[in-house]
Amino acid sequence: MGLCLLLLLPACTPRAARPVVAPGGPEDLASQFLDAWARNDVAAQRKGLLDAPPDFDAQHARWRQDLGVVASRFEQPSLESDDGVTAVVRFRGVHTLRGLGDWEVESRLRFERRNSRWGLRWTPEVLHPAARPGDRFGRTRSWGPRGALLDADGDPLTVPGEVIRIGVMPGRVKDRAAVASVLQAQLGVDPSRVLSALNAASAQPEQFVAFIDVRPERYQQVRAVLAPVPGIFFRKKAARLSPAEGFAAHTLGRVGDATAEALQLLGPLYQAGDVVGLSGLERAQERALAGRPSGEVRLSHRSGDSEVLHRFDGEPGRDVRTTLRMDVQAAAEAALMDVTWPAALVAVDTSTGEVLAVASRPLGEALHRALTGRYPPGSTFKIVTAEALLASGLKPDSRADCPVEVTAGRKRFRNFESEVLGTTTLRRVFALSCNTAFIQLEAKLDRRALEDAARRFGFGVGYDVGLPSPGATFPEPRDDAEHAAAAMGQGRVLATPLHMATVAAAADSGVWHAPRLLADAPPGPEARLSPGTPKALRELMRAVVTEGTAKSAASLSGLMGKTGTAEFGTAVPPQTHAWFVGVRGGIGFAVFVEGGGVGGRVAVPLAARFLQALDAPDAIALPPGRL
Repeated sequence: MGLCLLLLLPACTPRAARPVVAPGGPEDLASQFLDAWARNDVAAQRKGLLDAPPDFDAQHARWRQDLGVVASRFEQPSLESDDGVTAVVRFRGVHTLRGLGDWEVESRLRFERRNSRWGLRWTPEVLHPAARPGDRFGRTRSWGPRGALLDADGDPLTVPGEVIRIGVMPGRVKDRAAVASVLQAQLGVDPSRVLSALNAASAQPEQFVAFIDVRPERYQQVRAVLAPVPGIFFRKKAARLSPAEGFAAHTLGRVGDATAEALQLLGPLYQAGDVVGLSGLERAQERALAGRPSGEVRLSHRSGDSEVLHRFDGEPGRDVRTTLRMDVQAAAEAALMDVTWPAALVAVDTSTGEVLAVASRPLGEALHRALTGRYPPGSTFKIVTAEALLASGLKPDSRADCPVEVTAGRKRFRNFESEVLGTTTLRRVFALSCNTAFIQLEAKLDRRALEDAARRFGFGVGYDVGLPSPGATFPEPRDDAEHAAAAMGQGRVLATPLHMATVAAAADSGVWHAPRLLADAPPGPEARLSPGTPKALRELMRAVVTEGTAKSAASLSGLMGKTGTAEFGTAVPPQTHAWFVGVRGGIGFAVFVEGGGVGGRVAVPLAARFLQALDAPDAIALPPGRL
């Protein structure tokens, strides 16, 4: 196996067994020189040279800088000729050029023997066989067109456009507090960020310091207020724009100048100044959307001529088709238009698990709570508990008792707002979300029945959506109290809004499908509900709308669902998240409002707005917001 002198990159090409090399001979000296080169130890390289050029260090430094060399590795050199006075050693080097890739060069090291000792006669030929004194290396590099994110129909979700970058020139600012105040009031820019940037940029008073990019329509709204403030300036910048501000913002993501963090993650094909995906699918699908840069390694001769030593063949970016539907996404945006609480709305296709819409609020917060936020699902989990009960033989008209309070594992559980229904049916306790009834009924099941039902709805199942999403967990209950809490979606049960949309979808189709956001991705895991349960589940979920906690949405024909008011935190009384998960027209969805209160009062009206917008897409007014 050949010896690789620097293990920064994959192992060198296998070669024949290494021959015996005489210490101090040309091959041994060549290995030492190349080893020092690989370490970028120019002083060690210079030690073995005969009559080293006075600018040897500068030539190597210029070679590295002009080509953007970030690493070099070499195969074991081989002796080509040796007449006792002169010798030639062949070698192959692989130089990694920042932003372009690997450049392979085969060249020679020429040695002379003086006073019984060998030394290297260095010339620019060592860098490349075509190089001569006075020549200069250079490179070119360019990206092809970036691919587009497409909707389910193949139409672009983003298009080339223009944004206005708003910032300041520190040397023109007369009142720092006024600048910080107006940027906060008009655009929500953190004042401490403005003041910190102004302090840091004080050494370069004419340098433009950017704070935010806005679409042209937003710029027209704020220009009259911002323009008169001394020090605030505006610059146009090319950008990829969605159909409206905030449209699927967390999911699509944004592009911009590569950050240090992005460069570290993206690897050697990228360099400072590149425009890359910084979040969302633009980030996750960066390699497909961006393609590969093309470029050339050139050698400019002292005569004025130049030649191309190597070409890097680039690749244009590829379009990436998502499963998002433009009309469903627009309806989701319309539903959350004026919601000030942190919130999420997700819609999926009941027969495939394809994600049709994803919206998270607030827009200015990086957290994509629809996909990555995990919360107790509260009474929306009673869909799962009901499936376990139905699988055990219960029917919608089976008897159920709903007292104000029950005890399980020496812990008392009460109904929300102390509701009492007395002796009634499974249908009614589901429709009105009676906690105590579900705790008592679940306690009669086999100890693993609820856990098995949760598994049928994807709890504890891993899947790849296309963006980070942790799914849902149902830890095995440790005692009767945890069993009781789990039966009503509390305790240690957690789920994302995306996952709860798939739970509603499974109740409609009879099969739980893992959600996916990329059209060309293979289907993920799936699980079939217990025989005979989907029809009864649909009956129970319809009753929630016609006579239960979601009765305010009864005018929406065909709507089925389940409300949830999930307790969290340690406050007394506890704070609650508002949930509603539902199904209509082959679309399963989840509406979630973090800390929003009661599901039937808060989440159901938002779900109704979503469905009404979906029924009348021409009436949708998309919300203003930030990029």
